[in-house]
This record gives sequence, C-alpha cells and structure tokens, in this order.
Amino acid sequence: MNNSLDNSVKIAIVGVGNVGATFAYALLGSGLVSQIVLIDYNKKRAEGEAMDLNHAVPLTHSTRIWAGDYPDCAGAAITVITAGTGQKPGENRLALVQRNYEIFQGIIPQIVKYNPDGLLLIASNPLDVLSYAAMKLSGLPSSHVIGSGTILDTARFRYLLSQHAGVDPRSVHAFIIGEHGDSEVPVWSSANIAGMALADYCKINCEEYDAGVYEKIFEQTRDAAYQIIERKGATFYGIGMGLVRICEAILRGQHTVLSVSTLIHDYYGIDDVYLSLPCIVNRDGVEKFLRLPLNETEIAGLQKSSKVLKETIKSLGL
Repeated sequence: MNNSLDNSVKIAIVGVGNVGATFAYALLGSGLVSQIVLIDYNKKRAEGEAMDLNHAVPLTHSTRIWAGDYPDCAGAAITVITAGTGQKPGENRLALVQRNYEIFQGIIPQIVKYNPDGLLLIASNPLDVLSYAAMKLSGLPSSHVIGSGTILDTARFRYLLSQHAGVDPRSVHAFIIGEHGDSEVPVWSSANIAGMALADYCKINCEEYDAGVYEKIFEQTRDAAYQIIERKGATFYGIGMGLVRICEAILRGQHTVLSVSTLIHDYYGIDDVYLSLPCIVNRDGVEKFLRLPLNETEIAGLQKSSKVLKETIKSLGL
C-alpha cells in the first residue's frame, strides 16, 4: 500500500466554530494535508482562525491555510461540514434538526457545485439525519457522504472501559452503534480486551469485579456530551481528533474499521437510514459496513435507534 500523500492535498472545512476550528488545528498538527480552506458565514471569524493557525505553521507542517468561500472547495479531497447551531444545555441532538437542515439546504448544493467529485464528511448534529439529508441534497453516492457517527461515542466508551480495566484505551476493542445520540447501542457481546471477552477479562484480571458497573459505564458514555456542555458549553476536542482519524483513513487508503455513519440496507430489517456500524473506510469513502452478529438485546436496540432516526428524517420530508 502506498501511504505517501500528494503535495496538493486539500481539505475544506465549512463551519469554523469550536468544532471546525479545533479540527483545523488538529489537522494542521497531523501533517496530512498541504492546504486547508476555512469557510464560514462569519467571514471575519474564518479570517481570524486562519491567521491564528498560520502562526503555528512554522512550528508544525508547511501548510497553506486561508479563509475562502465555496468556490475554494474545488479540488478538495474531503469537505468537512461542522456548520450549524450547537446543543444548548439540556437539549438533545434531534432538537436541532429543523434549523440545521435549513442551513444544509443552503450549503450542500454550493459545495457540490464546485466540487462534485470530493467526499463529504458530516459532523453537524443531529449527525445521522443530516448525513442522510446531505446525501439526498448532494446527489452523491452514499459511500461518498460519511457521517462522523459514533466514532466519538466509541472513543468515550473505550476510554471508560479502559479506566475500569486498568489498561490502555487502545487495547480495548468495543463499539457503540446506532444513532449518535440518546438511542445509541453498546455492543457488549463482542467487547474484548486481549482477545478475551470483556466480562471474562475483568473476572480474571481486575482486582474487583462488579457486573453492575457496565451499565453505569454505558450511561456515562451516552450522557457525556450533556455533562461536558453543562460544564464548558460545548464538546470539541474528541470530535476534532475523530475527524482527523477519519480523514487519515481516507487519504492514506488504510481500509480502517471505524464506527462512522453510513446508509444501511438489509440489516436486521433496517433499510434506507444513516446510522453507525463498524465500516471499512478507504480512499473512496465507506467501502462497506460490517454485519455484526448481535444478540437479541442489541438487535432490538439498533432497530429502535433506526426507528427514531427514520421518524426524524420523515419529519423533514425526505
């Protein structure tokens, strides 16, 4: 596999609020691309972020960074969309749907007008619904419209499990699937450490074993955004790094398995909805989603999650 990058690789970021700016900063530090264009309805904000980022270039990687407009999306390998209004304290992600869908109606056609061949990576909430909407509004194949999905939820899950088990989070293998939101589903049946089922590992290797702790860990995972928003107003570090990881898998053609949101069909009775499953991600976007052997509880949870999302999609007339 050729892991080299073309020296003209560009990523466009539409929406330069907390998430967009944090992603741009993490992307600069990664050295993955040679061009980053920032697009925002608040042009002065985009200009200020570009100026600030450019002052970090001498200390990181040679990268051209500028505030632009939709024509600057031309030639971008990936356009990352973080635009939209964020969650308020106590507000769930689905409550954002109408106002952020209206924003997408304005920006998606503009992006595709100037860049019909690039990939779209969606990070705006409600994530799964807006990813589905972006596919419909853009006319692009579903493999080219990727939602950041539960990559952040899965990272939170792995971190909390690692704290319980006393190991590096990177040694914990576990997924959150379904909606990036309140109906998300933990896949306990395949969670493992060192090839051992999570429960078996903890029984044998943890100083204290309490099966009841798992539900608390999932609740902390699911409700993390509410807790962070209550304390600091927004979440952006985790998703910023998650977006870089997805871009790396795409640009380097890594065939990495990531829990991103994609169009699901013929899976436990679920069809025509975006939600997260482990997916193989490469240069062409989502190659395919993986069909997990779920238990009955997990199947029911995923079907419930799908129903919640389909009802929200229907409310938009899509």
